[in-house]
Amino acid sequence: PRAVGSSPSEHPATLVLRGVSVRDDGNLDDITEYKSREENPDSSSPIVFEASAQSVSIPHADSLLHADCDGEEVNCEISLYSSPLADEGPCHTSWFMATLQLSGGISIALVLRSPHCSSQEEKVEHDATLHPKLRIPMRKKGTVLTTVEFQSSSHNTSVHTHLGSSVTLDCHFALAPSSSLSSLQWRRQHQGSGHSLFWYQVGSTGPTVQPKVHVDVEKVLGSGDASLRLQGVSVGDEGTYICLVSTTQHQAQHIIRLHVIEPPRVHIIPAVVSFERDMKTTLMCSIVGYYPLDVSVSWTQKTPEDDAETPVSNVHFSSHRQGQDGTYSITSYLSISSATAQAPATYSCHVSHVALAEPISVSAHLKASEQTGLEGLVGGFIATILFIVVLFTVLRRAARPNPK
Repeated sequence: PRAVGSSPSEHPATLVLRGVSVRDDGNLDDITEYKSREENPDSSSPIVFEASAQSVSIPHADSLLHADCDGEEVNCEISLYSSPLADEGPCHTSWFMATLQLSGGISIALVLRSPHCSSQEEKVEHDATLHPKLRIPMRKKGTVLTTVEFQSSSHNTSVHTHLGSSVTLDCHFALAPSSSLSSLQWRRQHQGSGHSLFWYQVGSTGPTVQPKVHVDVEKVLGSGDASLRLQGVSVGDEGTYICLVSTTQHQAQHIIRLHVIEPPRVHIIPAVVSFERDMKTTLMCSIVGYYPLDVSVSWTQKTPEDDAETPVSNVHFSSHRQGQDGTYSITSYLSISSATAQAPATYSCHVSHVALAEPISVSAHLKASEQTGLEGLVGGFIATILFIVVLFTVLRRAARPNPK
């Protein structure tokens, strides 16, 4: 973790969350309780932020506790939100913003409040001084005692969804009894432009909301669930969504990136080719309805003598085409001729795309002219035999004498 003051200076820091409720699943025996250091630190020692979570619950505490065991990286940054006035001295209230980001996608923002020394006993207890570089108040042992006054979180900062689906963008918050919600806003930004999707001011007659967007105001006020539900997702809904929760004093935001993905549909024409001498033909691989734009297409050939597929050349492509729904299409062409191609053979078109768990492969079968001729002879022979059998049966019946 790192702490960042009001200046560009940075300094190592440790965030200790106390009074956090976690589920006991039998794996808490190996957890070591953090103990405050006894020695006085020097100027290069990390600042320790001890944050009490008695008034505000910490979301995703289990994920934070088991992050190392789960192989998740936790990025923590603490910045000075607002400092005490110059004439108040170092023992008055300071506010800090702590942001926690887990590699799995969880995002947590904490507004921390340093204690206000209201009595001489507290002043002696805190024995506050200013950090020589960051100029923030701390105890002489390098510890900043704080309480969590406001938290907001999102369990997934990157969401993938398909066209026409409905998706929920998660945003939750909780406030200490001394704080109150002022407003909630959702914004969308994409390619340099942005606009408001939802705006609610506490005490107003109702929210301002765009079509396809739903936020449950009762849940916002009741449980702190500020999640946004987007219906009928289209390509135009892709972008960066910002959940901005504001109190009368502070605000916290979460950025959620919505990615629209749609897998391609792949067809090859023709599926079977009867190859004659001095013949040229073109196989067409049609890739339609995919999003986003990037797609990978390759061709391979395999004959009965080959142990594996081999790449082929003589491939060219059409330009990308974009449909009314925003998805893309492209066509790949493979030219083959009897002078270079070997029959029988199987030609395959392989398509890779971000919306596919694994590539799609479609194949065309190239038949040799001898194979085609042999099939014709066999078919003609069978037809002749059937004709003779039927004719013999008819003549035999006709030759029988009629009973008197």
